[in-house]
Amino acid sequence: MEYLEFELPIKELEDQLQKCKVIGEESEVDVTETCTNIEKKLAATQKEIYKNLTPWQRVQMSRHPDRPYVLDYIRAICGESFLELHGDRSFKDDKAMIGGLGKIGGQSFMFIGQQKGYNTKTRQYRNFGMANPEGYRKALRLMKSAEKFGIPVVTLIDTPGAFPGLEAEERGQGEAIARNILEMTRLSVPIITIIVGEGASGGALGIGVGDVVLMLENTWYSVISPESCSSILWRSWEFKEQAADALKLTATDMKKQKLVDEIIKEPLGGAHRDREKTFAAVSNAITKNFEELKNLSPKDLVAKRMEKYSQMGVFKG
Repeated sequence: MEYLEFELPIKELEDQLQKCKVIGEESEVDVTETCTNIEKKLAATQKEIYKNLTPWQRVQMSRHPDRPYVLDYIRAICGESFLELHGDRSFKDDKAMIGGLGKIGGQSFMFIGQQKGYNTKTRQYRNFGMANPEGYRKALRLMKSAEKFGIPVVTLIDTPGAFPGLEAEERGQGEAIARNILEMTRLSVPIITIIVGEGASGGALGIGVGDVVLMLENTWYSVISPESCSSILWRSWEFKEQAADALKLTATDMKKQKLVDEIIKEPLGGAHRDREKTFAAVSNAITKNFEELKNLSPKDLVAKRMEKYSQMGVFKG
């Protein structure tokens, strides 16, 4: 288990608890009371730290190296039923954007999401979860296939942004994202969008238009990352914490501003602390929301989606 800087007091107590148990096992000394005291202190420390996370700390949590990625969610939720589909039928298969068919119970879904790597080799292979235009075109192809066969779409967002390279711009990065946003607003099947990690800029929006948009508790969703915001405004990354605070990018902020519909609670300490519980919570959220959407006619579905996005950013004086 890796620890973030603000989690070090927890690591210290967990190490103490481990040593205490080892002493108990290797000697005749009864350490039960000492272990119980450490456990109580550990529980209180965890509660105190995770209850008062700052926006920047939540950004760090969303990037935690042990945090589950999109494929982990899909494989846990769908099991053996997941069939990955490849290619945009135009240029190539983008490894940063994954998609395919999977079942929850007896219901089929088209899953689409950005996949990051978990070590140096796979991060390069997945381009750090930053999709090129062909990734967004692949996503759109899969959504259109889902629409053709009446299959609901689930998008899982976890990206530091769309790939900003020259070649991506030459192949029409902006157009690909804009096309996805347009087509998703009028897709005639239910779309459930869940932010499971980082939700940055147009990279997230390219698969982020949904009938319901959900956020896991320790994730963020914003037009720009705190570091980039800090470097633009202050010409330095030093003010990233201040930027994170000002951007109002946490799940609570987004819910308050009615930009997302629901927050999915994570286990104490983050999604990586109890993966099975997190996977179950995401699976239940998909099922619950699909049950509410499945009886709407395509016409009503699109009308409600249009209405939902038309209301965003409207302020009454």
